[in-house]
Amino acid sequence: MNSFDNTLYADGTLIIGAGLAGLFTALKMSPRPVTVLSPKPLGSGASSAWAQGGVAAAIGEGDSSHAHAQDTEMAGAGIVDHGIAESVTAEAVARIEDLARWGTPFDRDDFGNFALGREAAHSANRIVKVEGDRAGWAIMQAIIAQVRKTPTIRVVEGITALSLARENGRVVGVYCRRLGDRYSEPIHIRARATVLAAGGLGGLYAVTTNPPGVRGHAMGMAARAGAIIADPEFVQFHPTAILTNADPAPLATEALRGEGAILVNDLGERFMPAIHPDAELAPRDIVARANFRQIKAGRKVFLDTRKVLGADILTRFPTVSKYCLDAGIDPVKDAIPVTPAAHFHMGGVKVDERGRTTLPGLWACGEASCTGLHGANRLASNSLLEAVVYGARIAEDIGGLEAAHDLAPFKGIFWDEAEGNRAEDVLRNTVAVQDLRRIMSDLVGVERDAEGLRKALGEIAHLEAHAEQVTTAYLNMTTSATLVAAAALKRTESRGGHFRLDYPKAAPSWERHTEITLEEAHAMRP
Repeated sequence: MNSFDNTLYADGTLIIGAGLAGLFTALKMSPRPVTVLSPKPLGSGASSAWAQGGVAAAIGEGDSSHAHAQDTEMAGAGIVDHGIAESVTAEAVARIEDLARWGTPFDRDDFGNFALGREAAHSANRIVKVEGDRAGWAIMQAIIAQVRKTPTIRVVEGITALSLARENGRVVGVYCRRLGDRYSEPIHIRARATVLAAGGLGGLYAVTTNPPGVRGHAMGMAARAGAIIADPEFVQFHPTAILTNADPAPLATEALRGEGAILVNDLGERFMPAIHPDAELAPRDIVARANFRQIKAGRKVFLDTRKVLGADILTRFPTVSKYCLDAGIDPVKDAIPVTPAAHFHMGGVKVDERGRTTLPGLWACGEASCTGLHGANRLASNSLLEAVVYGARIAEDIGGLEAAHDLAPFKGIFWDEAEGNRAEDVLRNTVAVQDLRRIMSDLVGVERDAEGLRKALGEIAHLEAHAEQVTTAYLNMTTSATLVAAAALKRTESRGGHFRLDYPKAAPSWERHTEITLEEAHAMRP
C-alpha cells in the first residue's frame, strides 16, 4: 500500500464480487492477472452458493438450444432480446463442460450422461444439477478450489466496495473499506479494467431468499457513477420460500414442483390449475401472485410433496429437508408452509453482448447486470447460465491488457470473522435498513400501484435525508430502491415480474426495455 495516497494497484483486471459470475470470469482470465474483492470468505456470502436448481442447458437427447431460447423468450413476457437468448443458450454446453472440467460433480446416470431435471416453463428436462438441490453450493466449492490454486488470481477477503473510481470519464477502479471499518479513509484500488459482479438486490425486501449482503450495492454504485440502468422494475419473487422466522427465508426449490409437488391452501384446496394451464409449473410471476393473493385473502399456502416424494425428499432434496427440519417441519409427514419472497433481479446495469456497461472501463456480469436475457421474468435456472456465459465473454473482451504473472497478497487486508459478523449485523438490523426493507415490501412488492410507488419514492428520499448514519453503503441501497420504484411508476402496464393493480394488462407500447439513470429517477420523486 502506498502510505501517501492510500492507493493499491490491481496489476490487471479488478473484479468486484466473488460469486459464480466473478470467480468464473477470474478463471477465464487466467493466466492474465486478476484481483477479486470479496466482503466475506469465498462462498459464504454469494447468492450463487444458495442456488438449488442448477444450470439450464439443452444437453439432453431431442433438446436444442433454439428450444431453450424459445422457452426463455416465452417466460420473459415479450421483452427478451432474441439474439441474446439464442447466443447464450448456444454457449450453454461449452460452459457446462468448463464447470465439469473444474470439478463440479454434476448428477449423472449409469452411462455417464447428465441426469437432467425439469423446472417451470421449460419444455424439456434440461436442468443440470447436483444431488437434487445442491448445485449452487457444489459449483461454488469446485470453482473456489480452482481459484485457490491459480497463482494469477489474487483474492482479497474482508473488503467491501463503496464507490467506483473515475478519471477523465473512465472507470479506473473502486473505493473500498475493510468490512466493519466505517471510519478510516477509503482505499482506492486502481485497475485498467473493472468488472462489477457483486450481485442483485433481493435483500432490499423484508422477505427474501438472498444472503444479507445482497442489497443493491452493485447497481447503486454504478448508477451513482452515471451508468444507465435497464429494467430495474422487474423483480422476481420466488413463490415458494419456506415460511419460517428466518431472515433470509430458506428456499423450497422449484424442482420440487417439477417432480409433481402441488400448492394447496389451508382448506386443502389446490388453486393453480384454475389459474394457468401449466398449474404449479406456470411461470414464476404467475405462481407468486397466486400465492400472494391467497395469503392476502387470509389463507395460508403449502407446498405438498408428500404424495410424489414421501420419504424420498430426505435423500433427493437434502437441502430443503434440512431447512424444514431445522424449522420444526417434517416434510415427510407435513405440507411445507410457503410464501413469495424477493429472489432475483432481472434488471441491473445495462450491458451489451460483451458485458460492457455504458461507462468506459467497466464491465458487469451476473445478477448485477441486465443483459436482455431474462426480459420481464427469468426462466428457471437461467441465472447461473447467464453468469458463466458472460463471465467467459468478459474475459475474452478484456483480453490481454496485462502479461501473465503471479500476484502477491495485498498487505494489511484480511478477513476478521468477529468484525465481519458485527458489520453484517449492523447491515441487517439498523432501523434505517429495516425501514427501507419495509417500504420496498409494502409498496414496491409483488403488486404495485401509482399511489404506493409515489409514496415509496417519497419515503426513500426521506430516509436518505434523515436516517442516522447515512453511509455510502446505505446510499447504494437507497439508490437501487429508488431506481426500482421509479421505473415501476414509469411502466404503466403489467408484464412478468412487474404487476400494477392500476394497469393490470400488458400494453403493446411497453414491449421494450426500460432504460433509466439515477438523475431521471430522482426527478420522479414527489
